[in-house]
Amino acid sequence: MPKITLEVSEELSQQIAQIGNERLPELLALSLQQPAIPTQVYQYILNFLASNPTPQQIVEFKPTPEMQDRLRTLLARNKAGDINPRELKELDEYERIEHLIVMIKAGKNK
Repeated sequence: MPKITLEVSEELSQQIAQIGNERLPELLALSLQQPAIPTQVYQYILNFLASNPTPQQIVEFKPTPEMQDRLRTLLARNKAGDINPRELKELDEYERIEHLIVMIKAGKNK
């Protein structure tokens, strides 16, 4: 197993000592597990759904301009073959969300 040496502040060193050095690899791994897309994207969708939207509002629901810009960028980078693994994961998550929204919209049209 590779060994990593880090220099940390005295305060951080004390905090690590309190939790135990054996848990440090676990904590580092958890800190690297970031959501594929920014939390505010999920919050935007959840806030919309929690507002008890009408069927018409659901049909009209769309991403924010910032979300649309980011998606266009990711799609362009993917098409050009210039997308990194993190961005591909982000694009996949946007596609999952889009599929969910399409299913919600289809359900409201019945």
